[in-house]
Amino acid sequence: MTKPNILILMVDQLNGTLFPDGPVDWLHVPNLRRLAARSTRFANAYTASPLCAPGRASFMSGQLPSSTRVYDNAAEFSSDIPTYAHHLRRSGYDTCLSGKMHFVGPDQLHGFEERLTTDIYPADFGWTPDYRKPGERIDWWYHNMGSVTGAGVAETSNQMEYDDEVAFNAVAKLRDLGRGKDSRPWCLTVSFTHPHDPYVARKKYWDLYENCEHLLPEVPAMAYEDHDPHAQRIFDANDWRNFDITEENIRRARRGYFANISYLDDKIGEILDVLEATRQEAVILFVSDHGDMLGERGLWFKMCFYEGSARVPLMVSAPSMASGLVSDPVSNIDVTPTLCDLAGISMEEVAPWTTGESLVPLGQGKRRESPVAMEYAAEASYAPLVALRDGRWKYTRCVLDPEQLFDLEADPHELTNLAGDPAHADTLTRLRAEADARWDLGRFDAEVRQSQARRWVVYEALRNGNYYPWDFQPLQKASERFMRNHMDLNTVEDVARFPRGE
Repeated sequence: MTKPNILILMVDQLNGTLFPDGPVDWLHVPNLRRLAARSTRFANAYTASPLCAPGRASFMSGQLPSSTRVYDNAAEFSSDIPTYAHHLRRSGYDTCLSGKMHFVGPDQLHGFEERLTTDIYPADFGWTPDYRKPGERIDWWYHNMGSVTGAGVAETSNQMEYDDEVAFNAVAKLRDLGRGKDSRPWCLTVSFTHPHDPYVARKKYWDLYENCEHLLPEVPAMAYEDHDPHAQRIFDANDWRNFDITEENIRRARRGYFANISYLDDKIGEILDVLEATRQEAVILFVSDHGDMLGERGLWFKMCFYEGSARVPLMVSAPSMASGLVSDPVSNIDVTPTLCDLAGISMEEVAPWTTGESLVPLGQGKRRESPVAMEYAAEASYAPLVALRDGRWKYTRCVLDPEQLFDLEADPHELTNLAGDPAHADTLTRLRAEADARWDLGRFDAEVRQSQARRWVVYEALRNGNYYPWDFQPLQKASERFMRNHMDLNTVEDVARFPRGE
């Protein structure tokens, strides 16, 4: 079997409800639209955990956070857990990452042979929550509503600077791959930080949404006491009482978010154009780590299992998968087994510990019967939360909270909890039994608490005295670039040119 090249385009905090069948028609995203036209599109794809580091570790490994032990944004991703980069590299692939993956710990590669940028977030244990102190806000890194009240226009920002660099390096890498100096198949992961808040956008993209009819949520803000207990914890963690969120704030925040989707579309267009110009073919996968509530019911950002936060876009363009829509629920933990399937790589050696399933059969007309599982055990939680999406149903559980059961076909905005409705007792009993079989929540809680306590000790110790950070330091081998005296100038110029002799 000829192993295909693989291009993974990953974004951060992109709400999957905006991708019911590719991007909704009012988004200005011509490049994502042309990618969608040739892709298997998964309308009901979910994150394994609605937070950056846990969601990404699960996406890369095919395992839930309870297995990876990446519970939050400061939990170490262990080097002994195989990722898709390990599987592909072991099979002979050149594996490369340009951009964010929020690895925590001294291993900043996790199977990638090359990494072109540093990460945008810290790699140490400083962002560790603490279940021993429920309700504590760690102000210097917890989200607050300033992302909403501060939304607007800027020529540059911390995040724009980062994503400009991610795209620049990805384009340069693709051009270099096109020169054919390395005969191996390649897997290039390009991972952006947008449209993650702050909701600050360049004017050219901001102006695209001046007359947008979608600048207010479909479900208006609800009173604090009308929210479920976990949503109340999110409000408290986000310091909502110290902000006065106006309708204009909401409009500007959502406008900035949509504008940054268009900004990303331009970056993705650059990458796809270079792939085509260098005459390379590749399987292309587009995915996000989690979503953003975008003010629906008054909630922002992520950290919950509601659709805006937990649902993600997922599209795969591959010769063996038909273009079209798949409505069966799937997960971004299915990405690793899917990539291995497309590359003809067996995961048999680690299959007993992998939760994900290949999506290739769904792109060939088959159906998915197994439920999708999600977990959350990070800031704004005081004990782990778990969820199942099974057909039309979504079931959530936490030992601190009442159970929730939603019929997403009849109630897509999840406004009616059916857990107490006798008419749905059989469904509740079935999903409760499924959750019992999957999770020991007492053990899960104890493992999270142990991890948090250990990390607080280690972090404080390492910050005493001389501190050596784990942040990835990208290196450029300047002596191997352009023209140097151990090279033949004629060869250098000939090899660097693409196409040659035209």
